[in-house]
Amino acid sequence: METKSATIECPHCGHSMHISIDYSNGDQDYFEDCPNCCNNVHISLHMNETKRRIDICVMSDDEQVY
Repeated sequence: METKSATIECPHCGHSMHISIDYSNGDQDYFEDCPNCCNNVHISLHMNETKRRIDICVMSDDEQVY
C-alpha cells in the first residue's frame, strides 16, 4: 500500500481536514465525514499518469460534477 497525506478544506464549513490517500488503487471516489461539522465530504481522486501526480477534487455531498 502506497499512501500520501494531504490537507483539504471542508466545502461545508471550511475546516482543514487531513486525509491519507492510498494511491496504489488508481482512481477513487469516496466520502468522509468532516470532524468539525459532521457533513459528508465527497472526495474524488484521479491518478494523472502523464504528469505523475494525484488530482484531488473535494465537493459537498450534494454537488454534481459534469
